[in-house]
Amino acid sequence: MTTRFRIETIQLETTNGPVQYVFSADLTVLAGPSGAGKTTLLELIKFGFGGTATLAEVAELHVESVGLLVRIGDHRLRLTRSLDRAKRKTVRVFDVIDQQQLPDHHVGAGQPSLNSLLLNCFGLPDDLRAAASGNSTRPGNRITFNDIFTYLYIPQSQINRDIAYSRETVREPKRRAVFELLFDLVSPDLLKLRSEINALKGEIADAEARRDTVVQFLRDSGTRSRDDALGAQNAAEQTLTRTQSRLEELRDAIDPVLDRETQTLRDLLTEAERGLADSRAAAIDLARRQAHNNAERTRVQTDLGRLNRMRDAGERLADIEFTVCPRCMQSIKKRTVPAGSCRLCLQSDPVSTPTEHDHYEVRQLTEQLSEMSMQERILSEQHAVVLRLSEERERLISYLTKTLEERTSLRVSPRLQAFTDLSSQAAAAAANKERWEAVLRQWDSVADLEAAADQLRVARENSKSRLNAATRELDERRAEVIEQVSVEFDKAVRDIAIPTITQASIDPENYLPVINGTVFSSKSQLAGGVTTATQIAYWCSLLAVAVRRNDTLYPAFLIIDSPRLALNTATNVAAAMYRRLTTQADARPGKLQFIIADNELPDTYRGNQAQIDFDYDHPTVSTIEHPGPAQVARIATGELEDI
Repeated sequence: MTTRFRIETIQLETTNGPVQYVFSADLTVLAGPSGAGKTTLLELIKFGFGGTATLAEVAELHVESVGLLVRIGDHRLRLTRSLDRAKRKTVRVFDVIDQQQLPDHHVGAGQPSLNSLLLNCFGLPDDLRAAASGNSTRPGNRITFNDIFTYLYIPQSQINRDIAYSRETVREPKRRAVFELLFDLVSPDLLKLRSEINALKGEIADAEARRDTVVQFLRDSGTRSRDDALGAQNAAEQTLTRTQSRLEELRDAIDPVLDRETQTLRDLLTEAERGLADSRAAAIDLARRQAHNNAERTRVQTDLGRLNRMRDAGERLADIEFTVCPRCMQSIKKRTVPAGSCRLCLQSDPVSTPTEHDHYEVRQLTEQLSEMSMQERILSEQHAVVLRLSEERERLISYLTKTLEERTSLRVSPRLQAFTDLSSQAAAAAANKERWEAVLRQWDSVADLEAAADQLRVARENSKSRLNAATRELDERRAEVIEQVSVEFDKAVRDIAIPTITQASIDPENYLPVINGTVFSSKSQLAGGVTTATQIAYWCSLLAVAVRRNDTLYPAFLIIDSPRLALNTATNVAAAMYRRLTTQADARPGKLQFIIADNELPDTYRGNQAQIDFDYDHPTVSTIEHPGPAQVARIATGELEDI
């Protein structure tokens, strides 16, 4: 059953109030001169569905949000999207049937996704991909609602240039996949099989590339096959075994043959080394004790000097008689001084002769100095003895070492050299063996990669078989649909009487028009007016076949922007186009919806149509005063939405 798709109303919230348009008729024409805002209104519809639209200055500056009341299949939704840069990433969704406000849906990759919601209204999953044919190894780009919308909206920038962006090769897989989905020429499972096959191609290519890289590395290492590496590894292992056997034999041969004199010399050497260590430790201890004794002697000398200075100072001050107060400088000669008192402070005058205590302390310090000098002499003598013993033991150790080397060099050294050489050979053989073992592991990984690639090839062939079987089941329907569209397209071309076209059909591979035997493409240049008329005939043919069959997902909806843009004075062709549109709309009342924006309408066209007229005094954004045609910055309609 053809998907019901209808825009019921569009409401713009502007800085000066709301603006609303109702599309109740099957054919609605937005009529008015260029610059009145017709394309702006259509681009705002695209924006409301989450697309990347080309917005005019009046929309950017004065339109706050756009709201769409739409019916898609069994769903009736109100979508509201803000034009604010920060808020436009989400769309408010209201379910009109259930009278329920749904969570805000994200335009981009966030969840919940507006794209998933709209695809679900079509009955389509949101994880379908359009895999490219040929040698592509990518699963393909994800199919989105915006890809379906290219079948519903012919923008002004494409009306006289291209059909569904078919000249952009990067969009080609998605354009074809959407056509097949809408006409039920492919199932979601079949699309997934195509993506799976391409992904398997990529995995096979990666496995083969890794295998080739490892094989090239191994060949650079000197082995052209696993058998070569295995032979080299066995040879290295045999070399290692022989070398280790010779080492064992030599080790048994060089066991030291020690006589009694050699053993005695070694014992003496050990004892001499131990005695040398003891002598050096004793020398260090004596040096420490000497330093401590010197420090103590310096301290005692300092104390003795302090006592001598105190006694000398007392003797010097005792002979001084003050006649003037040293503080206030007043004379104290006439002062009455008691006997035995100090003239200055009037306190008892101490006995000036040294005390016995002073003599005792000096005597003690002098005796300590004498003892410390004696200890210093003893320590110096002991230190000299220890140093002399250390020198003697060093000479003894040197003699014993030389004697032992002379006794053992002729007997042990040659065998030690042979042992060293064999040890080096054994280490080299072990390293060589490990290297070849690593090479063998690399060859094993080559086998694993080849096995993995073989498994992937089997999986790819199985998927291809299932794909071919599923495709064959749809071949009859595909041929039938293409034939019906071709016949309808040829009839539409003749009804519109497009100049220069004598033969028209639909290509069964890429589903584009075939004009006079040439498939529509960037290489087939048609005049702008011919392209525009061909567009109308093509899209009307798709709609007619979809509605007639009533067994497809194709939406019975079409927006056309400025079909007369490139027709100029070709009034007959323009009139024929409008006759075709009105006839098609009248044939199925309530089943289709056309919204057309144009600036020059035919003198007469009839049908169940509605016309909304605009001019510079009554622009589409009517709450904002129009600046006049000379001040309008026209929309640069070449911008395309993201793929």
